[in-house]
Amino acid sequence: MRIIDIRERTVEISRYGDPAVPSGGLTTSIVALTTDVVRHGRSVVGFGFSSFGRFGQGGLIRERFAPRLIAAGNVDPLEGWAAMMKGEKPGGHGERCVAVGTLDMALWDAAAKIAGLPLHELLRQWFGDRGNPVSVPVYASGGYAYPENDLARLKDELRRFQDTGYRRAKIKIGALPLARDIERVNTAAEVFAVPQSLAVDAMNSYAPEAAVAAAKALRPYRLMWFEDACDPLDFEGQAKVTAAYDASIASGEALFSVAEARLLDRHGGLRRDRDILLFDPVHCYGLPGYLQIVDAMETRGWKRSAFWPHGGHLFSLHAASALDLGGTEVNPSSFLPFGGLADGDTLSNGCASPPDLPGIGFESQPALDRLFRSLL
Repeated sequence: MRIIDIRERTVEISRYGDPAVPSGGLTTSIVALTTDVVRHGRSVVGFGFSSFGRFGQGGLIRERFAPRLIAAGNVDPLEGWAAMMKGEKPGGHGERCVAVGTLDMALWDAAAKIAGLPLHELLRQWFGDRGNPVSVPVYASGGYAYPENDLARLKDELRRFQDTGYRRAKIKIGALPLARDIERVNTAAEVFAVPQSLAVDAMNSYAPEAAVAAAKALRPYRLMWFEDACDPLDFEGQAKVTAAYDASIASGEALFSVAEARLLDRHGGLRRDRDILLFDPVHCYGLPGYLQIVDAMETRGWKRSAFWPHGGHLFSLHAASALDLGGTEVNPSSFLPFGGLADGDTLSNGCASPPDLPGIGFESQPALDRLFRSLL
């Protein structure tokens, strides 16, 4: 396929189901990638966005990476990725990795649409069908601190997750004093009371000493995992937290390259028998960069079941399904309209399946489909 046009827009997103709640001015980039391939009388268009948490990447996309894709001629997703990365020096990952990952998502959406396949089926063809089921374990992610009536609203949010079939959930800690965080954990544990059904995410907010104190306070709760305790590049601090916490630690969301993944494995004290790897396929230079990390960690003794990709959207769900990963995040009420499953989809035994539509299946989420098509 030849890429003939790429359009980008930066849009606001909210951590809360109610976008009126202040959310720190978060943004993401949306892109529409038009190809020269025609299906049913229309040009095939691939859609993508920047996942969550790193802000929009409009300048990098428009000025640096989109022109390389358009100039590359006929490309498949891997050739397109190579064209975007041509001349890029190692290191300095910054936000560059997210810009590449945003366009990479759109490339895969277009390629799967051209093939007439759901993305997970195309990925199985490209990277080897391991015979794994389409449906994968998921958890509902949310639980950000509310500025008012926090504990009551947190409990209501988690009950909604449970009522819609989620058997696992994750809430945020770290932005409040530890005693207040423990109150939030106690409240959440009243709803998700089964051992290892509740995870907590500190969003890399603790200093090392505070992270160790939090780890010790969380020991009695038999959590699914304790996530992103300290600065993502403070591997010494991560190792101290890991040593203080005998249950599962989750890390990697804020690391973006295979070199950083190796450093985490070498110096972060993580244990292959229990800990979780949360790298985001979009933030890791897209699927090719993510696969480099998976391959490197497998070589170092990690199982694919340890990978639970960050994101909470359909692209990560397709990747987890196709690549035989442990499971993935879902954002049922955060970051609308980007998070969640296809409209009307239900869970079975705490598991979800990608949409049975060509491409990623954003068309199964009407509000998101309208937003993408507004670019055209």
